Amino acid sequence: MSLLKKYLPILTWLPNYTRKDFFADLPAGLTVGVMLIPQGIAYALIAKLPPIYGLYAALLPQIVYAIFGTSRQLAVGPVAMDSLIVAAGITAIANVPEEQYIFMAIALAFMMGTIQFLLGVFRLGFLVSFLSRPVISGFTSAAAIIIGLNQFKHLFGTEIERSNQIHVLLYNTLQKVTEINLPTFLIGIITIVLIVTIKKINKKIPTALVVVVLGIIVVQFFGLDAYGVKIVKDIPEGLPKFSIPTIDMKFFSELFTLSATLALIAFMEAISVAKAVEERHDDYKVDANQELIALGLGNIVGAMFQSYPTTGGFSRTAVNDESGAKTNMAAVISAAVVALTLLFLTPLFYYLPKSVLAAIIIVAVYGLIDFKYPKELWKYKKDDLLMLITTFVVTLTIGIKEGILMGVLLSLVLLIYRSARPHIAQCEQIEGTNYYKNINRFENINQNPEVLIVRLDGQLYFANIEYFKDQLFKMIAAKGNDLKIIVWNAEAVNHIDSSAVLMLRNLIAELRAKNLLFAVAGANGPVRDILFKSGLAEDITKELMFAEVQKALECIESDTHADLQKKCKQIALQRN
Repeated sequence: MSLLKKYLPILTWLPNYTRKDFFADLPAGLTVGVMLIPQGIAYALIAKLPPIYGLYAALLPQIVYAIFGTSRQLAVGPVAMDSLIVAAGITAIANVPEEQYIFMAIALAFMMGTIQFLLGVFRLGFLVSFLSRPVISGFTSAAAIIIGLNQFKHLFGTEIERSNQIHVLLYNTLQKVTEINLPTFLIGIITIVLIVTIKKINKKIPTALVVVVLGIIVVQFFGLDAYGVKIVKDIPEGLPKFSIPTIDMKFFSELFTLSATLALIAFMEAISVAKAVEERHDDYKVDANQELIALGLGNIVGAMFQSYPTTGGFSRTAVNDESGAKTNMAAVISAAVVALTLLFLTPLFYYLPKSVLAAIIIVAVYGLIDFKYPKELWKYKKDDLLMLITTFVVTLTIGIKEGILMGVLLSLVLLIYRSARPHIAQCEQIEGTNYYKNINRFENINQNPEVLIVRLDGQLYFANIEYFKDQLFKMIAAKGNDLKIIVWNAEAVNHIDSSAVLMLRNLIAELRAKNLLFAVAGANGPVRDILFKSGLAEDITKELMFAEVQKALECIESDTHADLQKKCKQIALQRN
């Protein structure tokens, strides 16, 4: 049963589901469902899809996630970020007719879901770690700006050629400023002001629904569509039909690359908000790999019913949690609201002005622009800030895929650089204590000219052995002629590889030729295993291997340097 609950998390809460739980889930589910209708329509427009596909994407993926997902508040459906990537990615692959474009968007959801499902099955959720916080922040902020600027065509009521490059987009927008449709522009600006104002009054009010209803009433009552205000018009009624997604093989490699990118980004979005909400609840635990399976199955099943890529949404999840959702039944209720809309209410959206949808999107994506994090990085982590800015600039000026790729590559380069240049400290005893700390951070230390204590923070492997050796010899030279023994404090070393073993073996021999001893203190179990199995412990000799630095110094002080030298030379002769 426990194994069944692991793969079907719905069994952890459904058998004990109560009336009280339902009356907590009901208002949350209704609120999110009401939010999803205008958002789904708006996000479909971002993805360059007919509005109905935003509602299709808000239907089955929610229900599938409710069965297989481990978060009880995550609201799954179409989101602005993924919608933009769909539009940018497919447009970059090929200029195709609308019907084929729709097929490609649905195929993309199927491929993306398959990748997520396989990553979850093979427990490869850790791969998302390669999308570091600075990369995500830089990418998200840049993508939010691109999303917002691309909505200006609806805000102005004029045709502006879309682009994923900010300089091209700004140029195209400026070219059309003189063609602004005033009623459309006023509706959009008033809508933005209303959304911001209502949110300040009460965040629980479904602002998107309020402005959508008002927009429809105003346009229909005053007949503003006759004055050039563009409206949504007919949205097909009925539930999506089942069909197996078809993939045009000539675009397969490009779609696969795009789907893999989407799979990771969508998972990062979902897991980050799921983890954030989990901290407020103590009755469940989010499992990253099961989340991949749930999101993947949601996209696979959704694609079979004409859904484009979906994931967990930030704003809807926050509203779901704040509205009191206790279980995933809230998601089922949200899906029911969307289903009822598809069956009976789509004609009500005929007079919905596109400028209202543009306003909803602009306000939503403005919240994705991260102003705070870069300021924090400026104070304490400028290399991460460089990564963020690079990702931001490349995404803005070259493209979305290129921005993510550059961010990931830069993350890996910095990771390699940091591991190749680990922190190495020369330590001395702090007065009146048995602590041995970095001499550059403490003033009240006891200098011992005969002993050099070196601490390496990190693994010792092929990429940093020369750096370690160079730094060590610089410290040896600075110590002077009184130096007799080097103590390597290995407490912070978690691994040494075969190249490091060979380097240490040669180093010990080189130091002994200069009448200097090399001792090791504080090595943990795995490192000690390597020292003994490789035979390096014999080179060091057991007399010079200690549990901690203090024990090393006590032993050295109790013995004479000459005696230790003699023992080491005898062992070396026996080995040779």
